[in-house]
Amino acid sequence: MNWPLFALAVAAFGIGTTEFVIMGLLPDVARDLGVSAPAAGMLVSGYALGVAAGAPILAIVTAKWPRKQALVGLMSLFILGNILCAVAPTYGFLMVARVVTAFCHAAFFGIGSVVAAELVAPDKRAQAVALMFTGLTVANILGVPLGTAFGHAAGWRSTFGVVTGIGVVAAIMLWSMLPRKIPMQGGNIFQEFRSIIDTRVQLSLLTSTLASISMFTVITYIAYILLDVTGFSAKEESWVLLLFGAGITVGGLVGGKLADWKLMPVLCTVFICIAIVLGLFSFTSHYKWPTLATMFAWGAFAFAVVPGAQIRVLDTARGAPNLASTLNQGAFNLGNATGAWLGGVAISAGLPLTDLPLIGAAVALLGLATVALSASLDRRAQVAA
Repeated sequence: MNWPLFALAVAAFGIGTTEFVIMGLLPDVARDLGVSAPAAGMLVSGYALGVAAGAPILAIVTAKWPRKQALVGLMSLFILGNILCAVAPTYGFLMVARVVTAFCHAAFFGIGSVVAAELVAPDKRAQAVALMFTGLTVANILGVPLGTAFGHAAGWRSTFGVVTGIGVVAAIMLWSMLPRKIPMQGGNIFQEFRSIIDTRVQLSLLTSTLASISMFTVITYIAYILLDVTGFSAKEESWVLLLFGAGITVGGLVGGKLADWKLMPVLCTVFICIAIVLGLFSFTSHYKWPTLATMFAWGAFAFAVVPGAQIRVLDTARGAPNLASTLNQGAFNLGNATGAWLGGVAISAGLPLTDLPLIGAAVALLGLATVALSASLDRRAQVAA
């Protein structure tokens, strides 16, 4: 057991649970706070925008902090945010609490990804990042469905209380299991920002954003699709989300291994598969058993992108790995916010819920285009060299 990676994975589990569990609880939150479904969906967008806004701010604030202390400090902010979510009396208060919680997200995964890659051999970097992100995938297998079921039974606020406890455990594990001295990159944070301007770095960040838009256009409103289109009950919904989480876990681990093998071809293939599966989901969502198969496949392909996209950013921004990795998390969550907003716009415009997967498929094809363009720029750079 690589205990430092395990500690990072536990922290990722807590962060993943608080980010995604709100989607299964949206109908409960909307009912309790007296807001519409699109307004409740903005809680997903608010969190994601908090991540995107917090990425550069926390990157600057923590640039000179020792890596171990930075990660523990970020988990302390996570704990505070979840306490505020649990006691939120109004929709506005809850939105602010979600944004506070989100501020730690990008910096934690950004710094954590670099630390994970430092703890293993160079040819295992994507797998190490995938192992840390396994906490995020397990959050979708266990944290989200169990948190959803617990929230249905005991009230949605109780779920955030439990997540607060997970954050406390994670902070203790990080403090006790991470090495005292973790290598840090030298240099000036503002000089690092200049290296981010490179076209290939920007394309890599755009790829991460489009991957998230594709996923969150649909997953934000998955509770409504499963309940109103497929016909699952609230209890059955938790099991479907568990199956989706199982797909995410498989996709993350397999995607990490494949990314260490052939990064760009694998990313192209995965985006094609996402587009196909989401296109099918527009039709299979009417039937229970086909929906189960589609949800598993979608989860697998959607998360197979993550370790490869993270390593791609590190490879194209070698002069600023901590900043690039942190901004990539902001890029993912900018996509989360945009996807939740895009899905809400589609619903408000009167489009049926079954059109959301088609929109997600179209965005996945845009992601494919950015990967293809990035690969073309790589070939040009090699020829020039």
